Amino acid sequence: MKILNHKSKIPNLKIGIVCYPSIGGSGIVATNLGNELAGLGHQVHFISYDRPFRIGLKNKNIHYHRVKVNEYEVFRYPDYTLPLAEKIGMVNHDFGLDILHVHYAVPHATAALLAKNVAQSLRQRFPKVITTLHGTDITLLARDPNLDSIIKYSIEGSCGVTAVSESLKNDTKKILRISTPIEVIYNSYSPKSITKTRQAVRKSLRIKNEDFLAIHISNLRPVKRIPDLLKIIAKTGPNIKLLILAGSDFTPFLPLAKKLKIQNRIKVMPAVKDIQNYISAADVGLYTSEKESFGMGILETMVYKKPVIASRTGGVPEVVENKKTGFLVRVGDIKGFTKKIKQLASSPALVRKMGEVGFLRAEANFSNKKIISEYLGYYEKILKS
Repeated sequence: MKILNHKSKIPNLKIGIVCYPSIGGSGIVATNLGNELAGLGHQVHFISYDRPFRIGLKNKNIHYHRVKVNEYEVFRYPDYTLPLAEKIGMVNHDFGLDILHVHYAVPHATAALLAKNVAQSLRQRFPKVITTLHGTDITLLARDPNLDSIIKYSIEGSCGVTAVSESLKNDTKKILRISTPIEVIYNSYSPKSITKTRQAVRKSLRIKNEDFLAIHISNLRPVKRIPDLLKIIAKTGPNIKLLILAGSDFTPFLPLAKKLKIQNRIKVMPAVKDIQNYISAADVGLYTSEKESFGMGILETMVYKKPVIASRTGGVPEVVENKKTGFLVRVGDIKGFTKKIKQLASSPALVRKMGEVGFLRAEANFSNKKIISEYLGYYEKILKS
C-alpha cells in the first residue's frame, strides 16, 4: 500500500462521501474534502442524487454514484432515504469502502445506519460511519419533535461525529442531550488562482472603479436574512453596491428591492464556480444570517483578503475576529451594519489592513492542508477504534 505524505501512517483509503450536491455550505465543504483527499491518492466515491457542484471529476480517484429517487404512486411523497441506503450498500459491496463520511445526520446518517444493518444481516463488511454536523440538522431539524429522536439515534449510532464549530458542538449536546464525543473540525478553503482581473470583472458587472462593492455568497435561505441585506444597502449612498453570488432563485426578493429603489445597485450571479474572481473584484463581505454554525461564504471572502461584516451568531465569532478581520454586529441590527459598511467605504486603508489580517487568520486556522490533515488523523483514530 502507498503511504500518505502526512504525519500519520494511514494507507490510502476507499472513502464514501454522502452529501447534498447543492451550493450550500455543507455540499461545498464535503466536495472540497473529497477533492483534496483524492489529490492525496485516496479513492473517493461521492453518493448523491445529483453531481456535487464543485466535484473534480478529472481526477481519476474521484467517482460519482447517482441515487435514483423513484416516485411510486403508492407513496404520496417521493422517498430519498431508502434509495440512498440501497445505493450506499451497492457502492460498499462493489468497492469495499473503509470510511463512509456522511454530511448531515438526516437523512444521510440515517440512511447509512440502515445500509449498515442490512449489510450486517447479510454478514457483509461495512465501513466506519462518520457523521459531520453542519448546523441545519441541529439548529433547526433537531428542534422538531417529529425528527429529534431520529437525529439523536443517527448521531449516536455513528462510529465518529464531527462538528464544524465549538458553537455547533455545544448546541448539539444541549438540544439533543447526547454524551457521544464530538470532534470539532473547522471548514476549510484555500485560495484558487484568479483568472480575471478586478477591472474586467467590475466592468462586466457595470461597477465603476470608485464604487464600493459588498459581496454576499449564500443559498438565500430564510436564515440568511436577505431582506436585511437589501435594507442595509438602501440606507447607504449610491456608490455602495451589492453583488450576490446566489445558490438559489433571487426572484422572491425583487419586489423588496424595487420598493427600496435599489434594484439598479444590486447584481445577482447564480451558480458561480469561479467565485475567486468575483470576491477579488469586491471590497467587503456582508453576511446578515440569523443562525450560522460556521459561515463558509465568510471564510471564502476572507481567503481573498476582504474584510467581513457579519452577524454575531453561532460559530461566526470563531471565524471572524471583531475589529481585526472585520466587524461583528447584532442579528437584525440594520443601523449597526450600515454604520460599519459606511466606515469601511470611507477608509481604503482599513479595508486593506483588515483584509490582510483576515487572510493570515484563514491561512493559519482554516487552510485545506491543516483541516484535511485533521480529518485524516480523525479517520485513523476511528479506524483503530
